[in-house]
Amino acid sequence: MTVAVGPPHPSPQREKGVDSAPPRWFSFARHLGPGLVSGASDNDPSGIATYTQIGAQLGYAACWIMPLCYPMMIASQEISARIGRATGGSVISVIARRYPGWIVQPIVALVVFANVVNLGADLGAMAAVLHLMIGGPRLLYVQLFGVLCAGLLILLDFDRYTRTVKWAALFLFAYFFTAFSVHIDWLSLLRHSLIPTLPTDVSSLNIVVAALGTTISPYLFIWQSSLEGERARGQPHLHGRSAAMIDAEVSRIRVDTYIGMAVANLVAYAVIVTGAVTLHASGMHAIGTAADAAQALRPSLGALAYAVFSVGILATGFLAVPMLAGSAAFAFGEGRHWPVGLARKTRDASAFYGCIVIAMVAGIVMNFAGIDPVRALIWSAVINGVLAAPVLVLMMLIAVQADVMGSLALRWPLIVLGWLTTLIMAAAAVALAIGAAS
Repeated sequence: MTVAVGPPHPSPQREKGVDSAPPRWFSFARHLGPGLVSGASDNDPSGIATYTQIGAQLGYAACWIMPLCYPMMIASQEISARIGRATGGSVISVIARRYPGWIVQPIVALVVFANVVNLGADLGAMAAVLHLMIGGPRLLYVQLFGVLCAGLLILLDFDRYTRTVKWAALFLFAYFFTAFSVHIDWLSLLRHSLIPTLPTDVSSLNIVVAALGTTISPYLFIWQSSLEGERARGQPHLHGRSAAMIDAEVSRIRVDTYIGMAVANLVAYAVIVTGAVTLHASGMHAIGTAADAAQALRPSLGALAYAVFSVGILATGFLAVPMLAGSAAFAFGEGRHWPVGLARKTRDASAFYGCIVIAMVAGIVMNFAGIDPVRALIWSAVINGVLAAPVLVLMMLIAVQADVMGSLALRWPLIVLGWLTTLIMAAAAVALAIGAAS
């Protein structure tokens, strides 16, 4: 079965200027959209806990991981963005149109499950951090955060949502503040950032695999491709357009992705450095949740930096939880060929918005059920790590087909980097399985 090039669904809104040749004087910020939103949303409270744990366990020896991840992040996310722009739908939408249900439905089920578990743990982490800061009822905070995060997606239209996230991304600089508030051995940091220190034991191998699974995950592919699809719906597709206009659109996607993934990567790097300098140096090598990380860092950071780090966790939660609920809704809805999209009115995509609400309610209930958040996150990381490789394989097979991608079909440099990323993620999944069995 083939997919027609261009957006499959009309949109009630049309974004101006996407397909017109951009003037040289236009604001640089117009390049930034789905890629920056995805990058800013990548460092959720659970991710912050993972990166802190990496720094606490491995110290400076972990600092090479994020530089290695950056090329893989930009490859996987640019490919997903091209799929969204070319087809007007998410990665799941295209997979569902080209492959049978026995392939699509397990992928959708695992994505939704992992996202709900992750957002539930994030809501719990946000509530725990706020409780540490001001006291009060933690479970009430879970409910309030869930309602606020759902409201960001349901009440704001697509343009307002992306603008809100762009500004909210400034809060991510909190982690650079905390990193620079402690004493850093810059020579050791540079050496370990440039020269990989390969893991020599199962525990270290697992933590490296956890880093890969946290930074390169299917929900990020779905989210960026979905947001690109939002931009594309209602726009003429690129087939038959001039080379200059096609190049301009490719440039927009590339700049947006490079900057968005750079934000995600640098924030993760800063958190790893903070954990290495403070926790690892003091002999504290085990961190469970984002709240544990904030509490453990408090003596080393001081009152101001601790407060900034804690506010950063809350901010990243507000960025990431809507993304997790939204990508779950996109995956579930497009897997069943429902009308989906943040640009649609609630009455036109009621099932899609219903999925967002259900995902958020499930995450809230998870906190009331007393499920161990650390164990839940382990399951979520395992699922994302195992699922990334097969989803990347399907993406690569789709993204080279001219009948699907048109002028946005992949060229050789991105094909090579995309398959290399796929192989590394597959090796990580195998290493994760071996580590779990040992």
